[in-house]
Amino acid sequence: MDIKNIEIICVVGAGTMGPRIALQCAIHGFNVNMYDIIPDMLEKAKNWQKDNITDRVERGLLEEKDVEGTMSRINYFTDLNSAAGNADFVIEAVPENIELKRKVFAQLDEACPSHTILSTNSSSIKSSLIASATKRPNKVLNTHFGLVVEDGRQYEVMGNSQTSEETLKTAIALGHAIGLVPIPVRKEAIGFVYNRIWRAIKKAAMDIVDKGIASVEDVDRSWTAARPGAEGPFIRMDKIGLDVILAIEEQWYEDSGDPRDKPPKFLIDKVKKGELGVKTSKGFYTYPHPAYEEPGWLTRAQTE
Repeated sequence: MDIKNIEIICVVGAGTMGPRIALQCAIHGFNVNMYDIIPDMLEKAKNWQKDNITDRVERGLLEEKDVEGTMSRINYFTDLNSAAGNADFVIEAVPENIELKRKVFAQLDEACPSHTILSTNSSSIKSSLIASATKRPNKVLNTHFGLVVEDGRQYEVMGNSQTSEETLKTAIALGHAIGLVPIPVRKEAIGFVYNRIWRAIKKAAMDIVDKGIASVEDVDRSWTAARPGAEGPFIRMDKIGLDVILAIEEQWYEDSGDPRDKPPKFLIDKVKKGELGVKTSKGFYTYPHPAYEEPGWLTRAQTE
């Protein structure tokens, strides 16, 4: 499929990444159908998008005159068939659970036109584990977006042994079309490029705390002192959601079988207690917390 033929993008899942991806696509002129089974999630997504647009305008990333048009291009659905029935490209962003993703892809395969490309935003579940749930494995791939879409511009594209060259080219062209920097991943690998690097950082951070070498705050303080203005690893994990972090770590362990890839117990315990990070007001930190709003706070706090 040529990028010129992509007019409607369906984003499945209104959690952390779905609203960000949908808004980025709408800002760049695409019509977006956002789907979630829970109406409240869609309402929260819409409110987040409105706030984010305001922030973009204030930062000079978007003109005020473009706000109304952008929001008018996003439609919200609680029925998957209605959301996906006319889509040209689907980006799935549901929780990191392989059985759930396979179920969603099977439903999308039935609902979408035959030309529709089906992609997953997952960074820990390879599309080869999902493609067989559809009758179009040549049109299935991973398209992974960075957490802060408008700033990071990270967009990694990874196919599998059955993904067609045309599908890959279209997905890369879409990245360019929505203002991102496409990074082709040449070989299917869990974590792609950036997240393999990021995982090494977060694993090291959790290992330091798990072994009693330093506290959560001091790990973040060390990181931000060395990289002024950067987020500490634990603040970033809280922002992503500790349930998401745990699901990714579990998938890595399942994929490798290496005992060193087992998630640390203190992460498992936090998720069991419902301490999932910013979204539950408690994770590694309790929110509101100045370190979340002000990345330099951790280092400044020692001298104030």
